[in-house]
Amino acid sequence: MSESSTFDVLVASLQAQIAGLPPGARLPSSRDLTRRHGVSPVTVARAIALLAAEGAVVTRPGSGTFVAARRTGSATAGGDTSWQAVVLADRSVTVSSVNGLLGPPPADAVDLAGGYLHRSLQPTRALAAALARAARRPDGWDRAPTAGLAPLRTLFARLAGGDVSADDVLVTGGGQGALSMAFRAIAAPGSPILVESPTYPGALVAARAAGLRPIPVPMDDDGIRPGLLADAFATSGARLLYCQPAFHNPTGTVLGPGRRSQIVDVARAAGAFILEDDFARHLGHGGAVPRPLVADDPDGTVVYLTSFTKPAAPSLRIGAMIARGPVMERLRAMRLVDDFFIARPLQEAAVELVSTPAWERHLRALAAALRERCATLTAALTREAPGWTITRMPAGGLHLWIRLPGGDVEVAQAARAQGVAIRPGRDFFAAEAPGAYLRVGFAAATDLAELAEGARRLGEIARAADGPGRAVTG
Repeated sequence: MSESSTFDVLVASLQAQIAGLPPGARLPSSRDLTRRHGVSPVTVARAIALLAAEGAVVTRPGSGTFVAARRTGSATAGGDTSWQAVVLADRSVTVSSVNGLLGPPPADAVDLAGGYLHRSLQPTRALAAALARAARRPDGWDRAPTAGLAPLRTLFARLAGGDVSADDVLVTGGGQGALSMAFRAIAAPGSPILVESPTYPGALVAARAAGLRPIPVPMDDDGIRPGLLADAFATSGARLLYCQPAFHNPTGTVLGPGRRSQIVDVARAAGAFILEDDFARHLGHGGAVPRPLVADDPDGTVVYLTSFTKPAAPSLRIGAMIARGPVMERLRAMRLVDDFFIARPLQEAAVELVSTPAWERHLRALAAALRERCATLTAALTREAPGWTITRMPAGGLHLWIRLPGGDVEVAQAARAQGVAIRPGRDFFAAEAPGAYLRVGFAAATDLAELAEGARRLGEIARAADGPGRAVTG
């Protein structure tokens, strides 16, 4: 009999013996097991070590080997983790709160929920070339400065405009991590934070994870309403507003020209910060993109956030925050607490990418592709689901915001069953939703044909739920 087979026989025999003994019972000595099973001392030692690693026995040098205490409760083959429910109670982040943010939809689904560009829209060749050039730099793998590489900070400063300088820039690992950092740096746990209603669900999750209490401020066709914002600051005592002035997610709204200075003035009068999330700076559909609020704010009221992730690729996790005054020192300190610095090769690759003519060509092609996709999906949904109201034809961004006669969660569930991924509108509200909405995206699908097919399937669901109606595009 081979050494392997004698080892397996010994382990099986000991497991059967252990099953019939109470916890704490002593097993035969190694010498007895060697003699009884006709195996070598090395085989016995290996078997005991395996059983100890599995938690079946406990070895005590000088005393012997004993049956280990058995797990109780709802233990599974992987162990009993029920104790964690007590430790993790009363936490602000749960699986359900981030469920819509976790991973891609099923492989065979038409993706109308994703917030990133489909691979066919990404500048993959330019990215590969940029990363290759960055990797060849002699200092490419050295530690990066805490604030980020100087050339990259200069690029972000130029992007913001106004009198923003490289010294006002802190490079971040994309947008979501920067949101979390900003919330924790600016507002104390338990504080209220004002948000547009509706707003980006990832911001709501990050705020709650920081121990903050999101308070919604209504919007209209020109964005957040200044009068209601002033009332919200006064009644809540909040000292932070999170907003998306350009191509708002999910509605596509652009903050009206007459409101831009009003919003900053209201926040300044309240002694509050504005966290300006400019995620869609490079996601316009060919028209003018409004100037960031931070460009006209010399007093440090606005903390600005943007990134290259959305217009490039999900794994180019490079973004920036722009701030002036003590809040920037707080943000830099938070960077040291969180992760010291952003990986240098990725920063170098971002500099290489954005500094080439290929980047501008990509942005022009992307604007045309997004415009075409948006028009295709809008036309298809107007035809297939005439009872649904497309609230606006966005001039930028990645999504349509659609008002339903009712039942957004039910429609989203039915769509998933039909192989279409969309987001129910209630995920985007900090409090009760004022109606039923869907966010339907046009950037993550494979092509125009897949967008049309997704709209066709949604039309079947709409007809089943709403009955015949008339197309409405607001």
